[in-house]
Amino acid sequence: MSDNIGKLILRVMMGGMLLFHGIAKALHGTAAIEGMLKVYHIPEILVYGVYLGEILAPIFLILGWKSRFWAGVIVLNMATAVYLTKMGTLMKLGAYGGWAPELPMLYLLGALAVVFLGSGKYAIEPSR
Repeated sequence: MSDNIGKLILRVMMGGMLLFHGIAKALHGTAAIEGMLKVYHIPEILVYGVYLGEILAPIFLILGWKSRFWAGVIVLNMATAVYLTKMGTLMKLGAYGGWAPELPMLYLLGALAVVFLGSGKYAIEPSR
């Protein structure tokens, strides 16, 4: 039982916190991300992946529907975020002593844990 509660907490924490980032992008736009994509010569249409990875995936992760798949989407989304914004700081400390890319890596590794653990018993589609 405690394993399933832990999986629920992980899913709700990951999805709930990441959803705020997606909502902010929905309200304020993705111009900065489009600019980064342009710098790396990545098609700008891929900016819409932000909405998939930071709004849709977190909602389904919280609900526990196809959690492994949606957590995988978040892993890809966060790997892209690290690549676009944090590659130069991978081995540096942030201003307050934390690891510079710690926030996107927290989401990436937390989502990766869900990929391996599944949703648990308390989900729309429980994992085995």
